[in-house]
Amino acid sequence: MRFSALRVLQEGLTGIRGRRPHWRDPEPKAAYDIVIIGGGGHGLSTAYYLAREHGLTNVAVLEKGYLGGGNVGRNTTIVRANYFLPGNSEFYSHSLKLWEGLSQDLNYNVMHSQRGLINLFHSDGQRDAFARRGNAMINQGDDAELLDRDGVRAHLPYLDFDNGRFPIYGGLLHRRGGTARHDAVAWGYARGASDRGVDLIQNCEVTGIDISGGKVTGVQTSRGAIRAKKVAIVTAGRSGQVAAMAGMRLPIESHVLQAFVTEGLKPVIDHVVSFGMGHFYISQSDKGGLVFGGDLDFYPSYAQRGNLPMAEHVMEAAMTLMPMIGKARVLRSWGGIMDMTPDGSPIIDKTDTEGLYVDCGWCYGGFKAVPGSGFSFAHLLATGRHHEPAAGFRLDRFRTGIGIIDEEGTGAQHNLH
Repeated sequence: MRFSALRVLQEGLTGIRGRRPHWRDPEPKAAYDIVIIGGGGHGLSTAYYLAREHGLTNVAVLEKGYLGGGNVGRNTTIVRANYFLPGNSEFYSHSLKLWEGLSQDLNYNVMHSQRGLINLFHSDGQRDAFARRGNAMINQGDDAELLDRDGVRAHLPYLDFDNGRFPIYGGLLHRRGGTARHDAVAWGYARGASDRGVDLIQNCEVTGIDISGGKVTGVQTSRGAIRAKKVAIVTAGRSGQVAAMAGMRLPIESHVLQAFVTEGLKPVIDHVVSFGMGHFYISQSDKGGLVFGGDLDFYPSYAQRGNLPMAEHVMEAAMTLMPMIGKARVLRSWGGIMDMTPDGSPIIDKTDTEGLYVDCGWCYGGFKAVPGSGFSFAHLLATGRHHEPAAGFRLDRFRTGIGIIDEEGTGAQHNLH
């Protein structure tokens, strides 16, 4: 089915009789050229670009649950390219360009909304830091505008500008930043990959990785053994556990990041807003809910739930920034497992085992990186060469100390990134 305005009208007038499943549900084959472990945003986009860009369709995506059931379906949906350091800035710039044509490319509405993102600053030092960041963004070819106090007030008049501890000095506006619909992104990539011949295997848990003579030969799964010439680990917060099946210890820790949604409200927040003094960020969904989050829970965990002290901390930041939302009722909250690297930047690379590849360590940046990650990882899997925008995401930088990309300048401590 190809979507168009005419098709929507036809289906509406005929009782949607022409609808069909968006992707196939095949049985796994005995062997594939490439097996991708993980059916989230990054795994599905990798499969899609392998097929579209490189013509590789003898590919399987193995997902232990249902497609899009992990972090890609439980996040705050922010899309941006406001990074500062070389290595990150060109990658996220490339990813944002892919976002801007994604609905047309997939023929699926991912609801990408470039509503603008404003990072607030609250001191002279923060102003200087954001001025530097804005200049770096412009030099990279992206957009940035430094707003003074009145400039922020023109966009966000409802903020508490005169808070005694954290008065608002101004903000950095990234107009091309915004949000997208998280599950639509997963569904769009799944549909596009399946239509091009990729097998998407749900309810298929990988229980082992087969290696012989230093070379990967396949995987063991809950649905039987599958041979493969190449195996790609794309399992976000579970990356460390899956890599351990191949005898690897990845330089990542898994931490919980909580997020929250309120009841539906009338439109009030037009932008994505980030509080510079509390690691708090908020936007409003198309259904009216306020979607917001804050810091990690600061202890390693594989549990998809958070603790109450961090929930309280996030609510405190919300009230400090915009007291007007104090009476909004929180509808639900959840926790996602973040795979945190020592420098806060991701890994897209080969491993020392021939044919085994990893794509992990996305920290807070996983959702916004979905198109760029899939494009770059597919390039590496297909050609054996790093895609230029992701060339700095080497695994060995943590062993050698060369090429560390410490975006936040917080040092080699996973939970500070």
